[in-house]
Amino acid sequence: MDKLQMVGGTSLQGEVEIAGAKNAALPILCACLLADQPVVLRNVPDLQDVRTMLKLLQEIGVTVDFPNPGDRSHLVLSAAVIKSSEATYEMVKTMRASILVLGPLLARMHSAKVSLPGGCAIGARPVDQHIKGLKAMGASIKIKSGYIQAETKPQSDRLKGVSILTDMITVTGTENLLMAATLASGITILENAAREPEVGDLAELLVKMGAKISGIGSDRLVIEGVEKLHGADHSVIADRIEAGTFLCAVAAIGGEITVKDCRPDTLDAVIVKLREAGLKMEIGPDWIKATMQDRPKPVNFRTSEYPAFPTDMQAQLMTVNAIASGNSTITETIFENRFMHVQELNRLGADIAIEGNTAIAQGVEKLAGAIVMATDLRASASLVIAGLAAQGETQVDRIYHLDRGYDRMEQKLTLLGANIKRVK
Repeated sequence: MDKLQMVGGTSLQGEVEIAGAKNAALPILCACLLADQPVVLRNVPDLQDVRTMLKLLQEIGVTVDFPNPGDRSHLVLSAAVIKSSEATYEMVKTMRASILVLGPLLARMHSAKVSLPGGCAIGARPVDQHIKGLKAMGASIKIKSGYIQAETKPQSDRLKGVSILTDMITVTGTENLLMAATLASGITILENAAREPEVGDLAELLVKMGAKISGIGSDRLVIEGVEKLHGADHSVIADRIEAGTFLCAVAAIGGEITVKDCRPDTLDAVIVKLREAGLKMEIGPDWIKATMQDRPKPVNFRTSEYPAFPTDMQAQLMTVNAIASGNSTITETIFENRFMHVQELNRLGADIAIEGNTAIAQGVEKLAGAIVMATDLRASASLVIAGLAAQGETQVDRIYHLDRGYDRMEQKLTLLGANIKRVK
């Protein structure tokens, strides 16, 4: 199992290019199931989760081609023939986003059998809102032997457009229902829809494929169903979480970097908090130049749905607070188990206590290298940042979590001057 070894104490200098967003690419890959014509995708990140999703789609019958040898960011998907409407447990258990094949398969093939999902152990993340919405659209759904079995009755019928108000804001739930609604008969209204940029990116692709969607970017999506979608050409939005992670890295470690090929307009909440921490930033249309020369200032923050501070940036900013010149509180409102990185940060010398869904960080002047273990995707990134900010050598174990969501992170950090290497 791969590990990352690093020696802290070297500031970051240079430029880093941001890859396409994992959380946009995964639903966009599933959208190809809605059409029998090829979908051309660009700026797709080369991540373990993307490779897993491609394997799942190939099992279903999708052909995957890479037009340029060696370039996995540009691919062509064709779902002209769907040979199976089942997503097996073996494919789904490692990645919760696999649930995103449910909506498009049901809409196009009128039936789907999808294993209940797995993924990071950061909370329950139920799929009840997906099921509630699809039932409202006329699907017959039952849970049997760990699988969601869904079909329309009679089986040749299309889903029906309805008004759906989800009990909570759910990103994958919004995406699943949005894709299903594109081929439903009539008008579907999704109230309390997720507003994340990745949802908007999926909607933009669907419009290119012939879907009729209004309200993109708002919490009320209106979809007028069509009988058929066609192929399209689309470039995946830049990953705001990767961009935010590198900004947190320079805030904790120090130095001057330029984050390129990013979308600053999707990072407002993160930028506000990092400025409070003392990170100086110049911002362009697709770049951020960030400079940090002093010890960070502590910042209090609370995670919530977009456009508020993202839960996927909580661990990274907590690392900045761990070495800040004062105390701070971090409140997690999205996932109940998302403080598992705290005990690992404390192994590096941080002083962080947990009270319910709040972490209280008393900033320490220096962290000290140690062996730590990654517990989930974003925790992995926080520990890498902490290791590069610490004195001495740090080893991060179980970095397969990191590979699920970051494209060549250690290589990008090396180009910025970090002393970090992957050990097989």
